[in-house]
Amino acid sequence: MSDAPSLTPDSSVLFAGDVARGIGRLFARNDIWCLPEVPLKNGRRADLMGIDAKGLIVIVEIKVARADLLGDAKWPDYLDYCDRFYWGLPPALDRAPLESEAYRPGTCGVIVADGYDAEILRPAALEPLAAARRKTQVEQLARIAMRRHMALLDPLCTSLDAHG
Repeated sequence: MSDAPSLTPDSSVLFAGDVARGIGRLFARNDIWCLPEVPLKNGRRADLMGIDAKGLIVIVEIKVARADLLGDAKWPDYLDYCDRFYWGLPPALDRAPLESEAYRPGTCGVIVADGYDAEILRPAALEPLAAARRKTQVEQLARIAMRRHMALLDPLCTSLDAHG
């Protein structure tokens, strides 16, 4: 598999996986370890969810198209599951909508990423979770990570898992 970004034929739009890879690299350098596609108890699925060195939970919602960004009404549902929330975008995507009050610029951070790296353009505000919610989320992330790791080591092992 090539490490080069997956570009559309006009070479201007990155895919969500490229943005996620760049953010993952930025986070790893800053001791934030994340998982992609993490299911939440409310039925939503976080594009990236991670834990920093202090045990704080970070969620990143990745958008690579303007229509997807403008049409997303579900993103506030993620705020109850993290201490910090970021939008993850490719460099070419217009970030102007994220400055409107509808996108809570005082709360939500902005990260711009490509397939190689990322940069935080606006830090996310700390909105601390209740201790019980954080404990539940950290345990869920740990179990998901262990299940995924075990599936890499032994793909048949997870087929024995009664919980999917």
